[in-house]
Amino acid sequence: MTGQEKPDRLRVLVVEDEYFIADDISRALIRHGAEVVGPVPTVQEARALLDTQALDLAVLDINLRSELVYPLVAELSRRGVPMVFATGYDAAAIPADYEAIPAWSKPFDYNALADVLPGLRRT
Repeated sequence: MTGQEKPDRLRVLVVEDEYFIADDISRALIRHGAEVVGPVPTVQEARALLDTQALDLAVLDINLRSELVYPLVAELSRRGVPMVFATGYDAAAIPADYEAIPAWSKPFDYNALADVLPGLRRT
């Protein structure tokens, strides 16, 4: 890069069932130069996007109206997509299989969340 070129925009999947939280996360990501895929409120809708969208990262709520996001986590892991949990769950409530995934507890600073996501990008 010459220093004047912009890096590719991060394509971030947002999976969150609370509209206002999904909107806040999306707006923070867009302000930080990301391209938001979604947001979507269910695992099924997120899976449909996986078939049609290239992703760099994913921001996932754990509990989507009583549906846990872990089957989607497994699929994203198989595809090599880094992710972060954005959840009201305490870190101790996250199963050991997923403890390596960064978790941000709600309420959180949306801009701080957006700032750390580029560091998670797969190379």
